[in-house]
Amino acid sequence: MSIAHQIMWNRLIAVVEEQALTLVRTAFSPSVREAGDLSAGVFDAEGRMMAQAVTGTPGHVNAMAAAVSNFIDAIGRETIAEGDIYVTNDPWLGTGHLLDFTFVTPSFRKGRLVGFFACTAHVVDVGGRGFSPDAADVYEEGIYIPITRFAEAGAVDAKLLHILRANLRAPDMVIGDLHSLAACNATGHRRLMEMMDEFSLDDLTDLAGFIFERSREATLACLADLPPGRYANTMTVDGYGAPVTLAVALTVSAEGVHADFDGTSPVSPHGINVPLIYTEAYCGYGLKCALSPEIPNNHASLEPFTVSAPAGSILNAEHPAPVAVRHVLGHFLPDTVLGAVAQFLPNVAPAEGAGALWNIQLAARPLPGAQAAQGERLTSAEVLIFTSGGTGARPGKDGLSATAFPSGVMGMSIEALEQTGPVVFWRKELREGSGGAGQYRGGLGQTIEVQATEGHAFHFNAMFDRVDHPARGRAGGQYGAPGAVRLDDGTRLAAKGRQFVPPERRLVLELPGGGGFGSAEERSPEAQRRDMRRGYS
Repeated sequence: MSIAHQIMWNRLIAVVEEQALTLVRTAFSPSVREAGDLSAGVFDAEGRMMAQAVTGTPGHVNAMAAAVSNFIDAIGRETIAEGDIYVTNDPWLGTGHLLDFTFVTPSFRKGRLVGFFACTAHVVDVGGRGFSPDAADVYEEGIYIPITRFAEAGAVDAKLLHILRANLRAPDMVIGDLHSLAACNATGHRRLMEMMDEFSLDDLTDLAGFIFERSREATLACLADLPPGRYANTMTVDGYGAPVTLAVALTVSAEGVHADFDGTSPVSPHGINVPLIYTEAYCGYGLKCALSPEIPNNHASLEPFTVSAPAGSILNAEHPAPVAVRHVLGHFLPDTVLGAVAQFLPNVAPAEGAGALWNIQLAARPLPGAQAAQGERLTSAEVLIFTSGGTGARPGKDGLSATAFPSGVMGMSIEALEQTGPVVFWRKELREGSGGAGQYRGGLGQTIEVQATEGHAFHFNAMFDRVDHPARGRAGGQYGAPGAVRLDDGTRLAAKGRQFVPPERRLVLELPGGGGFGSAEERSPEAQRRDMRRGYS
């Protein structure tokens, strides 16, 4: 019977992968198509995640894993009906900020609820201040959609779309993404029904039990040999207006690992705050990467990793705190917990990396009185760019350059981005010397130079970090280079907040590098020569 279960498990992974690829292929936003900023998964009838698509980010996947039960509670199990599709962008019940829409679709077989499909994607605009840390509360950040029906008995709610369209700067793109999310779940349902036909399954109870039992046992086996105890670490990052301290204490036992963030800075007046659901997502991811990396990610394999943070702290921000750029601090959580893991597994935890993505939200607009050249036209556009610094060096390996850890999003094609709005990228290259020195070198950041096209200018929402507090090395490794934000004439700009770039100037971003691992004196001569040849040093 276990062989049959394994075959069904493999098929289930294929189901959720096709589910996710449907979203990638049909999405309107480059952040989904090019960067893979999404998640997709299948859940049992109780709302427990059975399997996730490999395509996707931990913040979306692990938050989505907790969110489906929120949908069941809000909709009411007794009112869940075939043909329904549910939606929310509630930061506290979904994935942490208004720019992520989560869709949940119940899956019925022969009139009986057998499970759910869920997916999440980041959209380019939600009105308000949008993807910016400048709001004073969540009400300023954009339109909020509580858990509600996107479709009822197969009919999409036209009034909901009408309200959304009236509140968005890029309505066609966002509404297109919402339909893509619905299609993503529909694909998963169709493929699941084909699988259940093939294996003569009436429900998913037995398969879910097999997945959860094996995953829980395997995860606990990974934890059984860890030295029990309490291990603490702190990290200081730039914050917005004042540095932020992230403090964690791990309690390790054979039954699980609990991460307590007592001692972390209080809630900020700016939109860098993190709802607990997102803190849990990235903390759990960091622990799982270090302690049980080979176990499939699902309800049971995540269960032994628990998280607490004081209410009112910046990692457990309560409504209506502003949370639009919650990813900045959220992306530092894996490195924070890995600093504690390094105390009992020193040959597992890497050095600190750049951590947070350097996302850029550009609002490009025509200049007053500007005339378009013949055959061209002046346009307004919201352009969202995902970029990454370097990761920390690993025990035995250099860090990865211009690579997103922990989010895992892909680098976005410049050619594709230049088609979304009136901008030109003059430079996008690895940043020489930005990786921290060590026996193993930290990953390099990158330098990006962007300008509005003729007749246009842009504002941009800065949401950057590691400008004042670069990534620390480990085991004698040196710090990575700090980041910098400036114009091409040398004018320094702030790392956070909305700012204007004059039409004659270019915005230059110098992304931070990762920390080194081990003493630089122990780096091999061959590795040093390779760095010189490649221009990394």
